[in-house]
Amino acid sequence: MSAPQEHVLHSLPQWMRQRCLDVEQILEKVVPSAVMLPARLHEAMRYVTLGGGKRMRPLLTFAAGELVGAPAEALAYAGAAVELIHAYSLVHDDLPCMDDDMLRRGKSTCHIAFDEATALLVGDSLQSLAFQVLSEHRLASDAQRQLEMVRLLATAAGSRGMAGGQAIDLASVGQELTVPELELMHIHKTGALIRAAVWLGASCGEPLTRAAEEHLDRFAKFAGLAFQVVDDILDVQADTATLGKTAGKDARHNKPTYVSALGIVRARELADELRTQALSALDPLGDPAQRLRQLTDYIVLRKN
Repeated sequence: MSAPQEHVLHSLPQWMRQRCLDVEQILEKVVPSAVMLPARLHEAMRYVTLGGGKRMRPLLTFAAGELVGAPAEALAYAGAAVELIHAYSLVHDDLPCMDDDMLRRGKSTCHIAFDEATALLVGDSLQSLAFQVLSEHRLASDAQRQLEMVRLLATAAGSRGMAGGQAIDLASVGQELTVPELELMHIHKTGALIRAAVWLGASCGEPLTRAAEEHLDRFAKFAGLAFQVVDDILDVQADTATLGKTAGKDARHNKPTYVSALGIVRARELADELRTQALSALDPLGDPAQRLRQLTDYIVLRKN
């Protein structure tokens, strides 16, 4: 696995491709083979995790790890753990009892390609596998730091994080939320796992000062919100082929979004403001935070 130094990978697209390959190799290794019993469950787990997605959360793990000189292999395992949680959340979000979607990452959703019961078990299995990966490989300099990594990911995935945000989202269908209410929802639903991705990467290397931790935490908050605002914009402006998932479904499901609350022009302005705030939070961290800056630009300027 290649080292993360700047002189090895100069361009962002090249860096992203290599990091995605690093994570893909770990996922290929840790997700059980489809020939292993129960074969159908393992086939479905591999179907939803391998060969697709932007891998934005693992990329943030790698970029934060570069800030602290973390080993590339440790970052790949940490990034894979975050991606397993993300993949599980997508499988469950797409179920008929949630968002009831038929397309994800350019192919049929798990419950369509397999069945609802299998999809439910896939999500359960990916979630537990994430913590297995996080706990059985040496990722941090001492056991206490690694235990804290497990706690961070568990909190981000649970009722005080991603699952809680999804519950708020489901309860908000048909309502008109204010921007602060939307922010609260998405700090949990989207932002918590993005923050965890950043912190897992930072935990794999040299400890940061308290001041640096505060700057990194501010960055993660603004980057996570920017990601969601752009997602809301793309749901309106991009087509299904570009997104790899059903476009326009938020409006059809009468879900509150930044676009419904602000309009498309103001939502785009908000994304730019959050980008500025995220970049400003990185200023005191200097050159080692360059990849995080580049990913911030990518998050806001992306087309899918």
